[in-house]
Order: sequence, then structure tokens, then C-alpha cells
Amino acid sequence: MKDLKVPKIHSIKTTDKELLEKWFRLMTIGRAIDDKAPSYLKQAIGWSYHAPYAGHDGIQLALGQVFEKEKDHMFLYYRDMLSALSCGMTPEEVILNGISKATDPSSGGRHMSNHLAKPEWNIHSVSSVTGNHTLHAVGVARAIKYYGGKEVAFGSLGESAVSEGFVYEAFNGADKEMLPVVFVIQDNGFGISVPKKDQTAQRKVANNFISFKNLKIIHCNGKDVFDSLNAMIEAKRLALEESTPVIVQANCVRIHSHSNSDDHLLYRSESERNYAEQYDPLAKFRRLLIRYKRFTEEELAVIEAELKQELKTAHKAALKAPDPDPKSIYDFVLPEPYVSEKYPDGLPGEQGEKKKLITALNETLKDEFSRNPDTFMWGQDMAHKEKGGIFNVSKGLQQKFGPKRIFNAPIAEDFIVGTANGMSRYNEKIRIVIEGAEFADYFWPAMEAYVESSHEYWRSNGKFVPNVTIRLASGGYIGGGLYHSQNIEGALASIPGVRIVYPSFADDAAGLLRTSIRSKGLTMFMEPKTLYQSPKAATLVPDDFEVPFGKARIRREGKDLSIITYGNTTHLSLDAAKMLEEEGYDVEVVDLRSLIPLDEEAILNSVKKTNKVLIVHEDKVFGGFGGELGSIITEKAFEYLDAPVKRVGSTFTPVGFNTILEKAILPDAQRIYDAARELLLY
Repeated sequence: MKDLKVPKIHSIKTTDKELLEKWFRLMTIGRAIDDKAPSYLKQAIGWSYHAPYAGHDGIQLALGQVFEKEKDHMFLYYRDMLSALSCGMTPEEVILNGISKATDPSSGGRHMSNHLAKPEWNIHSVSSVTGNHTLHAVGVARAIKYYGGKEVAFGSLGESAVSEGFVYEAFNGADKEMLPVVFVIQDNGFGISVPKKDQTAQRKVANNFISFKNLKIIHCNGKDVFDSLNAMIEAKRLALEESTPVIVQANCVRIHSHSNSDDHLLYRSESERNYAEQYDPLAKFRRLLIRYKRFTEEELAVIEAELKQELKTAHKAALKAPDPDPKSIYDFVLPEPYVSEKYPDGLPGEQGEKKKLITALNETLKDEFSRNPDTFMWGQDMAHKEKGGIFNVSKGLQQKFGPKRIFNAPIAEDFIVGTANGMSRYNEKIRIVIEGAEFADYFWPAMEAYVESSHEYWRSNGKFVPNVTIRLASGGYIGGGLYHSQNIEGALASIPGVRIVYPSFADDAAGLLRTSIRSKGLTMFMEPKTLYQSPKAATLVPDDFEVPFGKARIRREGKDLSIITYGNTTHLSLDAAKMLEEEGYDVEVVDLRSLIPLDEEAILNSVKKTNKVLIVHEDKVFGGFGGELGSIITEKAFEYLDAPVKRVGSTFTPVGFNTILEKAILPDAQRIYDAARELLLY
């Protein structure tokens, strides 16, 4: 593909003088901050991470100039300081971010310096994972297209980030869905110290995507203000008018080291460094203004003196700003959930129709999609003809709500989760349900997007949280073997910022799913797939039933021993309790339902009543969630214990495929009975 023809709207001769002055001011003060940033670290004031943008001036100025705040959506990367200024952020705001003050609009000092954002303007918070915000840009662009918006999503990144698989997933998804998103690749030839030739065989990385059907590619000189601006104006026009994704590859130079923790003298020759300095975009722009007599040397000197004073003022104001309060670390970990007035304890009573767990999930989804027209769902095998998810949990939803709300995603778990994060940014009414993977075991490729989403609320200082429910078919007892029978909740529980729920019965499945969808924030909804059609998980399910997060349920009252459990092992524990009842023992079974937040009160009250406790879950004993439960009980109820806390779970092995192996690995009622009896006799 040849470069697209770009109309020459702006040039040094035709551009209004007032606009030229604005650009010169932005470029000059931006470079002054860029040069000054390392001195903050030397003085121990802050800015411990700084990636100089010098050499990217043309494209960064242009990127900010085509952005309309509170309308377009901007995802900057860590080198985009001039882009942020060009978007409208002030020098003081940039310095507040650099020295991590409480009034930093990007994160209130919670996120790394040089990660600039202003969510109220749609300059979104991004993490340090290079290029992953391209998925968020695609998600926002999906919402723009669905709602018929007249705006564009911009995702900025370096050329080395294109080596990441999720960037390919973003480009592929945007191309498939024909979305109004512009990806700006700022190519300076290096990924820290790694030259481009070690990243890709192409001299221009954008050309790796030349065969994509709908994707447009524009090449420009990122060192030149006018070429960059003309390219960005055309890219935005294409995205707006043709609803097509565009890559703008901007050829830049990196004048300095990658960051203040890097030393380019170790890998760049003197001639190469001199070459970069010779092509300094700011120096070139200044020369052009004088050569073409748009400004005199004296006029520019006056502007530079004014900007020097402006920077001093911004510096002093930023230094006086308050530091973050250490007590605030617990703010914005999880948002307040939807609160049920009708079912405050999540207990249904004797009402409703008896339904299987899969039916309860399916009908709850249909109810919630009817209730809120801004609810969407996608995943793999979600909606093609009569197919509705690998287990048909979503059967009939596309037929009822249409392919724009219920649709298939590529087999790319990171894309599924990452675009959910992005689409939820468009407005707060949006609620998204995704099948994060067909089986919980396949979720690992999405962990990057999951971790990213987990700290959005905290990292943005409460300015954004993705309103997403991630459904995962979890657990074994189906003869599925590797990648079809594992449990992952123990591994996920160590990551703050996500609710994790794990129902055992149809009523709780319906109630927790309804609460998850209606709540703000991210919820991991684990579904015990062997119970989908199981008669023992079928219950009466009231219409519009709701289960609050963090409320356990006593499935069986008892006084001799507490079994703390959830998921598949709730039923096995009830079976074991019945076996023990025949021997005269009275065993209490506590179904947690919600792991995060956790109902510590219910757990401790049960332990205080029975004085003996057995923790049972399907996941591995070693490293499983039961270890955390045992620690809480030992720490907070030790004086009530008449025996050690004991655990039952699977062996520290993968789950095998042959049912003989599976049976040897996963816990069963007999194993629970044996452990409980040992405790009872202690």
C-alpha cells in the first residue's frame, strides 16, 4: 500500500500567525518542562520517571490540536507530554503529575510520573503496560459507532509497542468492526535500547498491517509540524466520515535517552546522537518562522521570555500543592455496589419457580438486558444462529436483543476484556457482561487486561471504573482435564479492585448476577459449570431476586463443626454433613457465595458457635483461597478454637483428563467426611 494522499491544509506560508504563535508557545514551554524534569529528581523533589519527548514535537503537537476535549477520547502514552499540553493541560498540571502531588489531575500522585491524564476531558488514564490502551481506544470507538457519536478515539504509542500481541488484537478488532479510531505510532527507532530491526523486519512498522481490509495507513514526518498536522486532520476525517480505523505512522527521532533510568551512551554512537539533534523539530520550527518572515527574532525572544516566567510561576504553584494523604490509600479500591432494598441479606424465602442454575442465569441476563438498554455482552461462541455460549447460557439473547448488543468476539481473551474496559468509558449508563474465556482455564491470556482493569478506579483517583461483569465457567467434575477443569479464584483473589463471586445454587446465581450487572465496578462471576444442569443446584428463584456482595448464607445450621465452603464443594459438604448427621453430629455449612468482599462476620460467628472449622474448596489446598480463610480465623477467632483449622481441596497437581485421575485429584464427599470426622474427634 502506498501512503494515502494527504491534503496540505497547513503550511508555514498559509497558516494564520495567531495559530503559529500558539504552536510555538506550546512547543517552547513543553520543551522547557521536558528539559527541566530531570532536575526535579536530582533535587529529590520527584519525577523519578521521565521519558523525554524531544524529537517527537511535530506529531505530538498535531495530536493534541485535532483532539476536542470532552468530545473525542484520548489515550496518551508515557512520552506524550507535549501531546497533553497541546490537548489543553497546563504546565502546572504537568508538573503536579511529575512530582506526584495530591492535586495531580491524572491520579493524585497514585500513578507513575509522566502518565498524563484528565478523565473529565476524556484524556484517559493509562497504565505502564506499553500499548495496552489501544484495546481501550477500540472499546470506546465501538461505543461511538453504536451510539452514532461524531467523535474519534485516539490511541498513541511507540513503534516497539506494536510488537505486543494485544496491539495486534486491537488493530484486528478495529479493522473487523470498522471503528472510528486513530492509532498514532511515534517511531523513534528504539524500544529503550532495542533497535527497530530487532523488533520487526519492516522499516516502517505500520506496513506490517498493510493487508488489513478496512484499515487506512498514513505516513508522515513526525518531526515536522505541518506534515504531522495535515496527516492527523486527514486521519480524523477518515475516522469520522468513513468510520474506519487509521494508523498514522510518524517518523521521529529520540534526542535523549529513553528515560532518566536509561543511558543511551551505552548503545548509541556519537554520530547517531548528533544526527538526532540536527533534526530537532523545535529548532527547525523556530528557523522556519524567521526564514519565512512570519516572526522576527525579537518577537520570538519576547515570547520565550514570557514562557520562562510562566514556567517559574507553574513550578512555584506546584511545589506548594499538598502531598497525598497516606490515609487515602484505601479510597477507591472498590466502588459502592448496588444495594438491594428488597433482599438485604440475599435470602429468597419460599417463593418463586424452581429452576436449574443455567436457566436462572439465562433468564437473569434477559431481564437485565430488557431493564437497561445500555447493556452489552460478547465473548467466544456467544451468538451464531442457535448457539449461545459454549454451554448455551446466553441462548436466545442475540435473537431477542440483536447483534449490536450480543455478539461474538475474536478468539482473543485480552481483546474481550480490554475492549470491555474501553467501551465502559463512553458513559456511566453502560453495563457490560463478557465471557472472559470459554473456560476459566483459558482466561490467562486476558490477565494483562484484567490486572489493568482492577486498578483503574484506584489509579485514576476515583475518576473512572470499568462497569464490567466477567463470566467464567469454572471448576471440574466434568472429565475435562487440562484447560477445562481448573479453578483460578485463589490466584485472582490476591489482586485488589475486583469483586469475586462464586454461587452454588440457582437462586444465588441469579441474585449475584443481577447485583453484579447493576453495580459499578468490576466483578468476576465464577460459574460452577458442572452444576448448570444439576438437579441438586435447582432452587426456587424469585422474580428480580438480588444477592448483596459480601453476604454468606448458612446452608445448614449446626453446633458441632463449621464447614466454610463455596461453589461445587458446597453440595459435597452438605452430603458429608448428612453422612455425619447419621452418626449424631450436627454440622453447620456456610456457603460464602462472595469471596471478595468476604463476609468475615458470618464466618467468625459460625466458628465461635461450633469451635471447630473445616475449610473446603475445589481449588488446590496449597495456595488456594482457603489459606486466606484459615489465616483470618486463626488471627481473629483463635481463642474460640478447640482444634486446628483444617482444609480440604484438590491435590497440588493439574486436574487430569481420565476420570480415574480426576477423582483422585478433586475433593469428594468422602474426603470431606473423613476430615470433618477427624476434627470432631480431636
